[in-house]
Amino acid sequence: MKSINLANPGRRRVLQLVGVSTALLLQGLPVAIRAAEDSRMKIGIIGSGRVGAGIGSAWVNAGHEVMFSSRHIEHDDALAARLGANAKAGTPRQAAAFGDVVMVSVPYGALPSVGKDLATLLEGKVVIDTCNPFVWRDGDIATWARETGAGLASAELLPGARIVRAFNAIGAARMATAHENPGRVAMPFASDDAQAIEIGSRLIRDIGYEPVLIGGLSMGKYLMPGTPLAGEHTIDEINAIVATLE
Repeated sequence: MKSINLANPGRRRVLQLVGVSTALLLQGLPVAIRAAEDSRMKIGIIGSGRVGAGIGSAWVNAGHEVMFSSRHIEHDDALAARLGANAKAGTPRQAAAFGDVVMVSVPYGALPSVGKDLATLLEGKVVIDTCNPFVWRDGDIATWARETGAGLASAELLPGARIVRAFNAIGAARMATAHENPGRVAMPFASDDAQAIEIGSRLIRDIGYEPVLIGGLSMGKYLMPGTPLAGEHTIDEINAIVATLE
């Protein structure tokens, strides 16, 4: 899927994914994901800090099966116990194998290791990338990612994955409560993969946000704190901001 010319007002309907053929988007998806379109999905979370725990908890509440993983299995065990039968805890490898969809929510400096260690398990899967590169925390890899563009950099570090860059520009504190006012806040996201766009859109809606596709992974550089898209915005506000970006 090519990047969208966002400066063209006629593309606005595309941003909201209106008129996309479901049959086309689902063609070629793994059987597990096709079946999950009408039921619950299995989601593996690698990195269960504030973002991973908050979003994962909301997905559990929406009826999905979620496996949490991090370097602290005792934290994940306690989180899963609080959330009930649809929540599990495991190692990152177990979470990557478990999920029809995998969300990676780790410091950007850890992303190369995730891509190397879990390459065979992530290949061909929809992977939601929430990771932001911060030079003060992540060092040289963050400098490279910012120069390359965070979306394109993540694609290099997670080869073979169907990447959706999302949940990067909104504060973690409110992510678990967006379902209380569904659709009030829009969630900008970027992806080059049609099937990943369909799955990612559904999962964004399932926790209470309205998905807005801003373009391909080259636009992922704008999905970070400190950019005009950071913070909470409506659909119209996001479309207006995107129209000003290159």
